[in-house]
Amino acid sequence: MPYLTKCPTLPEPIDCRILTAALDLFVENGYHNVSIHEVQKRAQVSIGSIYNHFGGKEGVAQALYKHILNEIDELVDAVMAEHTSPWQQCAAIIQQLFEHTETHRNIIAFAFHAKHTEFISEEPLACRSAPFTKMRQIVRQGIDSGDFVALDPWVVTSSIFGGAIRMIQLRVDGVIERPLPEYTAQLLQTIRAGIHHD
Repeated sequence: MPYLTKCPTLPEPIDCRILTAALDLFVENGYHNVSIHEVQKRAQVSIGSIYNHFGGKEGVAQALYKHILNEIDELVDAVMAEHTSPWQQCAAIIQQLFEHTETHRNIIAFAFHAKHTEFISEEPLACRSAPFTKMRQIVRQGIDSGDFVALDPWVVTSSIFGGAIRMIQLRVDGVIERPLPEYTAQLLQTIRAGIHHD
């Protein structure tokens, strides 16, 4: 199972093996270029197992989407529990996402780089999912407390997280060649200058 912080149980249950195989294949080749038989071969399970657990390729993609958004949600919750100020929370989320891009590339790539609407019609857009809603709530608290400039929350949220997400995409594509944590301090300095009240 593709986890950000937890260790998968060994041996992995069949449904977890299917999701892990699908994640790797979808990120490597794109959803439309992956067949259910390729997932089956990579996961070393029967075709019947995939249909029994997920009902087909779209079901696998939907389950993977929900699981990975839940992983990001748990990351945001942990940051919110550990840090008190909105700025500390935003900075820690960016720092962790950059670190996970290096250690859990495919999870981050699927969360921030895949065009989910191409293969998942029934799920809400990622920007409307729980972790991204919480990130906007953090920003709203920063605006309400006077820590961040009093602009539209969408503008401030985009200013804080938009550049980080774009850097993640460029790193996943191989355009940025150095590890993202090397850029964290510079990016946070730039963000702070634009949205922070000292």
